[in-house]
Amino acid sequence: MSWETRKGFGRYYTRSFRRNGRMVREYVGGGLVGEQAARQDELQREKRRQERGARQKERAELAAMSQVLAALAALSEAKMREGLEARGYHYHKGEWRKRRPQRGEGHE
Repeated sequence: MSWETRKGFGRYYTRSFRRNGRMVREYVGGGLVGEQAARQDELQREKRRQERGARQKERAELAAMSQVLAALAALSEAKMREGLEARGYHYHKGEWRKRRPQRGEGHE
């Protein structure tokens, strides 16, 4: 989006965009038409900037929450492991099992 002057004759507004992977420049107009199109394009750019900023803020908040939840999960996992081991369990092949009594120990 820019204002251009060719061979010293007035100013006119153009838009550049991609079409089928190629950059295309579209003539919009000069004078009042060009001014209105430039204002409209600037409003759309500002709206996209605000939306992008809101998405970035939301991603940052989600990342922070994710870190807190990961820390909480790690802490609860450690406490669970500690509690089960204190009660005579051990982790074997993906599951918690009660330890067998050693030879010479009585049955519970």
